[in-house]
Amino acid sequence: MKFTNEEMKLAANTIRCLSADMIEKANSGHPGAPLGMADIATSLWLNYLNVDPKEPMWANRDRLVFSGGHASALVYSLFHLSGMGEVSLEELKNFRQFDARTAGHPERGLMPGVEVTTGPLGQGLAMAVGLALSERMQSEMYSKEIVDHRTWCFCGDGDLQEGISQEAISLAGFLKLNRLVVIYDSNGITIEGSTDITFTDNTRLRFESCGWKVFEVDGHDFEAIDRIYRKAMKVETQPVLIIAKTHIGFGAPTKQDSADSHGAPLGAEEVAGLKKALGFDPEKSFVVPYDVYDMFEDRAASVHRSYLRWRKTFKAWAAANPEKAALRESALNGEIPKELFAAMPKFSSEKPIATRAACGEIMNVIAKYIPSLVGGSADLAPSNKTYLKGCGDIAPGSYNGRNIRFGVRELAMSAIVNGIVAYGGFRAFASTFFVFCDYCRPAIRLAALMKVPSIYIFSHDSFYVGEDGPTHEPIEQLSSLRCMPNVLTLRPADANETIGAWMAALKNTTGPSCILTSRQNLPVIDDVKPELVAKGGYVVWENSAHPKLIIIASGSEVSIAIGAAKELHEAGREVRVVSMPSRELFEAQDLSYRESVIPGTVARRVIVEAGVRFGWEGYAVNTALTRYVTLDKYGSSAPCKVLAKEFGFTVENVVAKAKELI
Repeated sequence: MKFTNEEMKLAANTIRCLSADMIEKANSGHPGAPLGMADIATSLWLNYLNVDPKEPMWANRDRLVFSGGHASALVYSLFHLSGMGEVSLEELKNFRQFDARTAGHPERGLMPGVEVTTGPLGQGLAMAVGLALSERMQSEMYSKEIVDHRTWCFCGDGDLQEGISQEAISLAGFLKLNRLVVIYDSNGITIEGSTDITFTDNTRLRFESCGWKVFEVDGHDFEAIDRIYRKAMKVETQPVLIIAKTHIGFGAPTKQDSADSHGAPLGAEEVAGLKKALGFDPEKSFVVPYDVYDMFEDRAASVHRSYLRWRKTFKAWAAANPEKAALRESALNGEIPKELFAAMPKFSSEKPIATRAACGEIMNVIAKYIPSLVGGSADLAPSNKTYLKGCGDIAPGSYNGRNIRFGVRELAMSAIVNGIVAYGGFRAFASTFFVFCDYCRPAIRLAALMKVPSIYIFSHDSFYVGEDGPTHEPIEQLSSLRCMPNVLTLRPADANETIGAWMAALKNTTGPSCILTSRQNLPVIDDVKPELVAKGGYVVWENSAHPKLIIIASGSEVSIAIGAAKELHEAGREVRVVSMPSRELFEAQDLSYRESVIPGTVARRVIVEAGVRFGWEGYAVNTALTRYVTLDKYGSSAPCKVLAKEFGFTVENVVAKAKELI
């Protein structure tokens, strides 16, 4: 430990007072965690955390995650003192206010240093596993010379109570992620009171049973903390958990060790008492002793020298390994080779194919052209068809593959993929059955908030799952994904639209993409144009430039719609069929394009989709002249062809609905 106990204590107490002042001024926030965690966080930052405020995006920096995002006042205090993100005192005073970078919970993109957005408990811990896995994979892909750092994660009782944490620590332990250190702020308090009323797990045994090395420490003893950090950094074969016993609201005269300090301002009198107990002037706010600034500046200068040494090493490595260096640069920039589209599989209308099978063929072509494509399935790769052939598997202590076997862990899988993508240099995907996207929803939402381009592949996308019955037949899931801002949903009609869906997903770099694929074989449609998937919707079939009726469909229902249109054509009706693989993309087009596809003057419309009607009402210009072939109830267990007939997803029923209008 470079600094004396008294110096460390002064720095930690400064953070406590800043945090209390921020929360008091905002009249909102969580003082308990910042006051309780200040000692363990200060010790880590000033002695072991390798982050350079002058080069905050340094590729070989340590990654730091505060899974309990409610400790944000602690984060911003550390950033201000260290210069990370150039967070000013004025910004601390603007904590939790509109348009402030110092948001209620740390948000990726508002300032350097916030690796991932946290707040929903457990998500940060799982994303930290993703960050740590990405580091190990890139270390083997490129070189330990240029990628060799740690991922540190602070978590609390709430994180470890959430089910996602068990999935994440189980996989991390199995994979022996030896550059991951989790620091558990064990203060024994949650919102409702003592954790004893709900949570009496033996955390040590829990982690040890999953293959972790576990240490325990008094979270307020600087010398003991320093010893534990040094021990943790010597562990080479497994991830590490440090159980730090702390006092929530440390220093608060009447609210220490109380749930009252967790989620509300301490109050002016309590803050004054806190400052007096810590040796600060109770009459002054937002005070930082110059000595504390000097300590953080000294640490920053030391890490910056490490950065300069790394930069020199990197230049030498790049000169000696130009192909790998170019590959790395391309991956970091998310480049898509120009020749990729032309290299895509060719699908024939003579051979029906499930879009899940087509998706697998497409992914394996992409994998050859984009070596940064990695990912896996929740024990469903043979069904999802998402295995990358010849690319090897990630295994315990071996990270040079590209297939990640997540096991039956959808909650963690989806968040881990977010961490992998947030790290930079990978386009990662997660895959499961569409009905289980509900397990993935919290992570998808965070990906959308973070603008992280994770890719989620959901197969078995409708009631055509068939015999497995309503528990496995998605009905409301597609509509619910469409409700989420900044989430791109893609439901291709056939194999060729699946090519377009993948191209759209690869080009989407500002949020997550969800590709939905069919279980059942679908016709390959002659008139499908993969490049038009980028428009979201387009005319796939028509018999007149001035139709009297428009049938709008997505996914497997497009071929049904075309079949119905052809029957109506034989009956002398003027019909247009619109394929709508992505409502989000279509609605992002300019008005002139949208009008060219679905003219407002054509009020007679039939909408066909194997899911709930919700959301399609916006495509009806006249409710009396609109018919729906949708499914607004749960499915049943039967062969899919029987279900299609029972639920009305047939050419005959679509024709009948159309004839009600023309």
